[in-house]
Amino acid sequence: MNLKCFELTMEDGWALLEMARPEKLNVLDEGVLRELHQILGTLKEQKIKAVVLTGQGKAFAAGADVAAMAEMDSQAAQDFSRFGNKVFQEIEDHPAVFIAAVNGYALGGGCELALACDLRWASTRASFAQPEIGLGIIPGFGGTQRLPRIIGATRAKEWILTGRRYSAQEALAAGLISQVLEPEVLLQEATKLAQELAQKSGPILAIAKQAIASSGTGVKESQGETEARFFAQCFETEDGLEGLQAFVEKRAPLFKDR
Repeated sequence: MNLKCFELTMEDGWALLEMARPEKLNVLDEGVLRELHQILGTLKEQKIKAVVLTGQGKAFAAGADVAAMAEMDSQAAQDFSRFGNKVFQEIEDHPAVFIAAVNGYALGGGCELALACDLRWASTRASFAQPEIGLGIIPGFGGTQRLPRIIGATRAKEWILTGRRYSAQEALAAGLISQVLEPEVLLQEATKLAQELAQKSGPILAIAKQAIASSGTGVKESQGETEARFFAQCFETEDGLEGLQAFVEKRAPLFKDR
């Protein structure tokens, strides 16, 4: 795979995916999104279970390409938003667990990219914002939908309507991220987590993601039934039965991702 915007390193069950345009602060344009879409397919084909997503240089990703957006008409803007939403939804729906290791600026589309990941860790140098309101637009890659789910509607309105920038500690307090680490250890610790997840059953990780994603939909009475359905799927896998049997036999499970 000939990559221009990313660097991809695949190890035993996990991968490191780096946005590799530090001179452009890893800005997200159509070319980046198309390459990311291609990479997501490869990760699925290779049965990668955990992915550390980060950015090279001083930015995780400093938003979408404003210069390109300034040339768009309404139809082009809608197409751009739809495609960005499609790719980010692929991350959310992907069987692998995505860990955003936010090393610097996560602004606009960069913040939305982090929101699409399953877990978000940040360095003390990281900062987050949805600054689109200052450009006379709104978030277009899922920010208005995911941010309220993650930090609550009231906080999300403050973030989106003011466009203010927030530090890693403020993002931690809001519940946007779960860890704040020193810059020199962020990638190391995120990699350790990916390696830990790679020891789990891939099918069961994917089922767990689907079950959690379903928690915000449907009426309360049906959510127990939804979880029961996903729970039952675990028992249709070899790994589910192996994990239970291993516990009974007081040994480590030998997962085969089946």
